[in-house]
Amino acid sequence: DVQLQASGGGLVQGGGSLRLSCAASGFTFEDSVIVWFRQAPGKERRQVSYIRISDSSSYYVDSVKGRFTMSSDRAKSTVFLQMNSLKPEDTAVYYCAAVVKTSMRSLSDPHGMDYWGKGTQVTVSS
Repeated sequence: DVQLQASGGGLVQGGGSLRLSCAASGFTFEDSVIVWFRQAPGKERRQVSYIRISDSSSYYVDSVKGRFTMSSDRAKSTVFLQMNSLKPEDTAVYYCAAVVKTSMRSLSDPHGMDYWGKGTQVTVSS
């Protein structure tokens, strides 16, 4: 069975840091793209960043660029999202998702994901 297990969320003061993890199993990790999305209350689920495991290339939306960093540990089939200089507007439920099949959909399209993990809550206080 495919599993994506996100963890590491919590409550942090503005300016603080958190590291989210997404442990994957049940598919060929090395051939996948792992995407982080977040969803704030009353808002749409939006892409935050992604990493292509095969070459470790990554992408970040402008609002987190320079503050968030993705990395992967192939031996553990796990990706990490290091979040620094957190702001109250980063408050959301964070989800990791995986793309393992060739698709024409954009990696920013939630409907283009093949698998989803359960979310982890990140709350940043002001």
